[in-house]
Amino acid sequence: MNIFKKITSFFKKKEKVSVIIPALNEEQSIGKVVELVKSSKFADEIIVIDDNSEDNTAEEAKKHGAKVFVSAVRGKGYSMKEGLHYAKNDILVYLDGDIGNYEDDIVEKLVYPILYEGYDFVKSTFDREAGRVTELVAKPLLGILFPQLLVFSQPLSGMIAGKKQILQKVNFENDYGVDIGILIDVFNTKAKIKEVHIGKIDNKSKPWQQLGKMSSEVAKAILKRAADRKLLDFDGLQSINIIQNEMVSVVQSSLLNLKKMIIFNLSGVILEKDILKEFFSKKNLTDNYVEIITKYNDYTIQKKLIAKLLNGINKDEMINFLDTINIQEDFIYVVRELKTRGYLTGIVSNSFDIITETIRKKLGMDFSLSNQLGISNDIFTGEVLIPSYFVNFSKSLCNHPVCKSNAIIYLSEKFNIKMQDIIYVGDSNEDICPIKISGVGIAYKPKSALLSSISDLVIKSNIKEILKYTK
Repeated sequence: MNIFKKITSFFKKKEKVSVIIPALNEEQSIGKVVELVKSSKFADEIIVIDDNSEDNTAEEAKKHGAKVFVSAVRGKGYSMKEGLHYAKNDILVYLDGDIGNYEDDIVEKLVYPILYEGYDFVKSTFDREAGRVTELVAKPLLGILFPQLLVFSQPLSGMIAGKKQILQKVNFENDYGVDIGILIDVFNTKAKIKEVHIGKIDNKSKPWQQLGKMSSEVAKAILKRAADRKLLDFDGLQSINIIQNEMVSVVQSSLLNLKKMIIFNLSGVILEKDILKEFFSKKNLTDNYVEIITKYNDYTIQKKLIAKLLNGINKDEMINFLDTINIQEDFIYVVRELKTRGYLTGIVSNSFDIITETIRKKLGMDFSLSNQLGISNDIFTGEVLIPSYFVNFSKSLCNHPVCKSNAIIYLSEKFNIKMQDIIYVGDSNEDICPIKISGVGIAYKPKSALLSSISDLVIKSNIKEILKYTK
């Protein structure tokens, strides 16, 4: 077909597509993605499947004109399957909601081969070096079990298009294996597949701590499909074992050269009790303190009122009290071991500097960030300064006026450590934002189901379990 006929058929074609965008906590980017899709002449339906976000993702998507459905089960695979169910059109496009620099014709590039070239399914490739899991796990396994799929340069890419009748035959894995699983399932239907280049995109790399989980789930998706088709034999299993060992070796050697940081909340993680409540009980001020923390939700007001309770007390009383606090031996061991593994260790807390600095020195940690109490002639003045590193600014990743997540960004820049190489350990809902933005967020003895659901790891018992994930 000559170019004139192609152009003529392109504009005569009447078929429309549904664009499905699974999204979790993407309020910063979802509006831009929806607006870009709206500019496509083919997209007459935009569906955002909100994966139970804690931010304003759903509201932003609705504001920009998308249909929004809240997923019944958290996970990208389930959201993709729900989008398939809700879509009215016979051709579907899936886009990630966290990418802010799609090219303007992203929808056209994905659907053109289906509309005009006779393909059933389109897989995207883009300008970015293939990831470690792709090169060390996915491609070697595909080479053994599904060698025909090695023609796809980025088999784990999530931007795809396909005919609904084909996608209805797919088993959507609800973890990191979803994208490779879709590709293999579609291939097994004998569908006609094409890979198209969609330009350059800023795709978030997975932090090194998640490589093990990602590689395991990708491998599981491939092996499950190979087992279903009886493609595994002894030689294949031996090769797979070699691939697994190679992945472990590469990751471990990479860790030796990384700058790494782990940050702990104070109360509930380092100290099992609320240290201020314990101190105020000795001053017969427990009821006053409890009233403040239960009645006032505003961060600044709460800290100022607590500081006023300390007015007139000698700081040495606080220091002497802190000297009586026993820190669990397991935590002391964990900090010592983390330092031998090359981690910077520290505290980020909504408490006060005299407390966090005393505990930091006891543990030999590298830093502490907290609110700064006013002291004059060794007496608390009743004043408090909320440092600027807690305050919302241009690079903030949440909308709270004051938040510990801003301190994480500050530390990342100060020590020149990538966010994906930072681990944050918290226990309560005040730790949700820092856990979300850190490379790996760990909930330690979490006080809410919400915190558990958004964390990468949950530790319910011994703090030493952290060492399993910090090589």
